[in-house]
Amino acid sequence: MKKNNIYISMVLTVLVTIITSCQKLNLVPVFEIPVNQSFSTVKDAKAWDGGMYALLRNRQFGQYLLESDVATDELNATLDYGNNYGSPQRWDNTFLSTDQNLSAMWNAYYSNIANINTAIAGFPSIATPAASDVTSMNQYTGDAHLMRAWYYHKLVLRWAKPYETATAATDPGVPLVLKFNLTELPARASVQAVYTQILSDITQAETLLANVPGVQGSPYFTIDAARALEARVKLDMHDYAGAYAAANTLITGGKYPLITTQAGMISYWKNDGGQESITQLFVNNTSEAPTSMINYIQPKTATNYDPLYVPTQTIIDMFGATDIRKAAYFSSAYPVVIQGTPYPGIFIVAKYQGNPALFTTALTNALQAPKIFRIAEMYLIAAEASASASSEPNALTALNALRVARGEVPSVSTGAALVQDIRDERRRELAFEGFRLDDLKRWHLGFTRGVPQNTNMLLQGSSYVGLTIAADANFFTWGIPFGDTSINPNLVQNPGWQ
Repeated sequence: MKKNNIYISMVLTVLVTIITSCQKLNLVPVFEIPVNQSFSTVKDAKAWDGGMYALLRNRQFGQYLLESDVATDELNATLDYGNNYGSPQRWDNTFLSTDQNLSAMWNAYYSNIANINTAIAGFPSIATPAASDVTSMNQYTGDAHLMRAWYYHKLVLRWAKPYETATAATDPGVPLVLKFNLTELPARASVQAVYTQILSDITQAETLLANVPGVQGSPYFTIDAARALEARVKLDMHDYAGAYAAANTLITGGKYPLITTQAGMISYWKNDGGQESITQLFVNNTSEAPTSMINYIQPKTATNYDPLYVPTQTIIDMFGATDIRKAAYFSSAYPVVIQGTPYPGIFIVAKYQGNPALFTTALTNALQAPKIFRIAEMYLIAAEASASASSEPNALTALNALRVARGEVPSVSTGAALVQDIRDERRRELAFEGFRLDDLKRWHLGFTRGVPQNTNMLLQGSSYVGLTIAADANFFTWGIPFGDTSINPNLVQNPGWQ
């Protein structure tokens, strides 16, 4: 019987299967090594590190973005969507704590945390006599701490209220599980406690990764990746001075210049150019591939594409004629056919049209290298943090650096208009990267789904094209999976969830 809960997560045996041993083969399965024997050498630690990255690569795309993105104002379900991610698209009473995608994401995050906890506990037992080994072990341990911070940030963003200084100490967050315990039934830690743990892991990662310099398109975590996550987390905590300092350090470091041409922007996304990527995970089209974003493009034949979701006309129109991102993010070059009817001129999401180097057939498989941290996000964090701290000159400097690079005119706004300009720019730059729902939640804003491109090809009604959601509606915070609340009586469900 499969038990889908965070407390019976299996240790990542796949990591240690690649570590061979000829000793005592009569005592253990041929294809497994017990955990207490898997932390003997630095080579063992490297295997664990590689395995943790392999899992991280599959936690950035696919359902991990789509479940939240389809719930926002930027995508319409086509007649062929087949109820894929239908509940979050509709925000109706079919969105239940039994939702398989929610359960899969929750369990995957916690399962990966269990593996990371095992690695963090096991790494100190490895003897490291050589100086080069110490350097490697610091990097592997820093990776583990930063990944744990990344996973907990994802969990607290989606399954807890947004961080508010006045209530964070009492608002329920998510369970903090830092050591494997088969019998433990942890309650939800407070939002404040979860963020405190996230910052603690980031601080440890920054120390351990201090000698791992940032480079463009780095496939592994560096000191710059730790600072990028720090900036992201502190913005969510309303620590505007801290968020600005971390983001601005990366901006002024000059390692990741902004792309300024349309060709460069298209290549960055289509061909996985690394210029703006602080962390861009390694991908191989046969053995090391991420989860696909195929639902945005859905090829049937070379002349027949059947996307499950298409962008609204509203989000398309937010990009001006001179904006170099427009041609990289949207394309009408894929002939859209829905239920046998052609719809010429329809734009699809082209941000994940697939890197040709990763194709396994003549048609796209929508595989891209996951871009965990991008410098453009740091400009947006610096701008939002500065505006929120009433430092408008710094806000305009960061905002306009990004706007000019993307082919837009500089903003001259002040006050509320400047805040709106920053939010609009964030919406443009980070479209379809899984940020929108969390941004609306942090800003305490509702939404009305955007104007569609063509209503004939879409699901109709107030739960689809006409959807309007009030600020702070219950489903902005997801329900804890039923499998966990039914097993663990200490887990209190979020309001409004069944």
